[in-house]
Amino acid sequence: MPARAFGRGAGGESDVQTPYLLVLDEGTTSTRAMLFAVDGTVAAIEQAELTQHYPADGHVEHDAAEIWTKTLACARRTVEKAGGAERIAAIGITNQRETALVWDRRTGKAIHRAIVWQDRRTAEHCARLREDGHSDLVAERTGLLIDPYFSATKIAWLLENVSGAREAAEAGHLAFGTVDSWLIYKMTGGKRHVIDVTNASRTMLCNIGTAEWDDDLLRLFNIPRSMLPEILSNIDDFGTTEPDLFGGPIPIKGVAGDQQAAVIGQACFTPGMMKSTYGTGCFALLNTGTDRVASKNRLLTTIAYRLNGEIQYALEGSIFIAGAAVQWLRDGLKMIGKASETADLAAKADPGQRVYLVPAFTGLGAPWWDAEARGAMFGMTRNTGPAEFARAALESVCFQTRDLLGAMRKDWPRQADTLLRVDGGMAANDWTMQRLADILGVAVDRSDSAEVTALGAAWLAGHGASIWPDQAGFAADWHRERQFKPSMDESERNLLLKGWDSAVQCTL
Repeated sequence: MPARAFGRGAGGESDVQTPYLLVLDEGTTSTRAMLFAVDGTVAAIEQAELTQHYPADGHVEHDAAEIWTKTLACARRTVEKAGGAERIAAIGITNQRETALVWDRRTGKAIHRAIVWQDRRTAEHCARLREDGHSDLVAERTGLLIDPYFSATKIAWLLENVSGAREAAEAGHLAFGTVDSWLIYKMTGGKRHVIDVTNASRTMLCNIGTAEWDDDLLRLFNIPRSMLPEILSNIDDFGTTEPDLFGGPIPIKGVAGDQQAAVIGQACFTPGMMKSTYGTGCFALLNTGTDRVASKNRLLTTIAYRLNGEIQYALEGSIFIAGAAVQWLRDGLKMIGKASETADLAAKADPGQRVYLVPAFTGLGAPWWDAEARGAMFGMTRNTGPAEFARAALESVCFQTRDLLGAMRKDWPRQADTLLRVDGGMAANDWTMQRLADILGVAVDRSDSAEVTALGAAWLAGHGASIWPDQAGFAADWHRERQFKPSMDESERNLLLKGWDSAVQCTL
């Protein structure tokens, strides 16, 4: 990332006086502590893997104590590299969303392992809610579809299945939170039970029009209001760490769920701007400004961020399989030795063969939401080989992104030209990004930062601590590493899309 010239310390102060920002990046498979300098560069990273627990089919859990102890250890090493707590201006947090933790206020300990966002144990509960006609209420208040993905049914499951939990909750002894809430509670010695507005909007309990907990939804899921944290803006007073944790108190100033943090890190502050993060799956968010768009195409309406008291909304679509399709080629079919080989293979594929992979290995996500669909290959001949498989796997990500963008344009007709900014591991593949631009028919901008999500949390904390610029200053400083412009003939694009649409219909 090129050096930036914003913030205190960039204008001649000695390095000893220059503060840092500590970002806790809480992922699904690991926890990281990252040190950001005032010019926006990453000065240090500490990382630890998180144990994945699968106690039953469809169940995914994390140990809450492990999340805390490993995060604390990484943070301590990072603070030490900074030169001590006095060198840290503020802490920012970004985290896996929807993961639900419940702990006992009297002991500060979780009553059960955290139920991870991927967990499907409440599928039957969700099905009953849909059958009983509650979908419209949930969608109207939360912008979400009733699904085990979100936190509400996870909390309900814990209250009904952990011995004594219901009684303790009714007595006011239990607290719920997403991962950000849990870490803040632990870092502040139990003094602060809070959640940021973006994580709150993913619980299926928050009215995204008011950014407050909704009593009708609490009754629907039978969850006591006393369990819930206070909802704060993305830049706010989240508390101060206990002095003995890091050798001195550090204020916590900025928090956002991981996908919203990426929106911020990509400086997608203007309505019509869209970011797409390509990892194992793909999450695409389109900034719709103050327009709270009710999707008619099975997208999610979510809070993008709340700054200076104003809520900005986004349409969100998720693709279950993106980079995972490349992992399948490598680990399942043994066609490649490493992911980077796919670009050269795809470029060598026979242009006369139109082979499509619909990667519905775990169902199809937005805008289809077909959990029963399964993966399929179409158009294979005797000459189809690894090159055509590689091209089909990479193109499947582009085609799915096109489906999301099409749904977004239907939901929000005022969107004309889309500005798409991309990040994530798969965004480093030049062939894929060029194909993405060709399939979408729009320019694709790749950020020069490999840590867009953490950068978003860093900006929240840095601006909250008055050492980083405002939105306009941060946006002006955003840097594009490369732009991919569409170069495919429209007739060829239409032919490709017709084939993809047919393949999806055969799969659904």
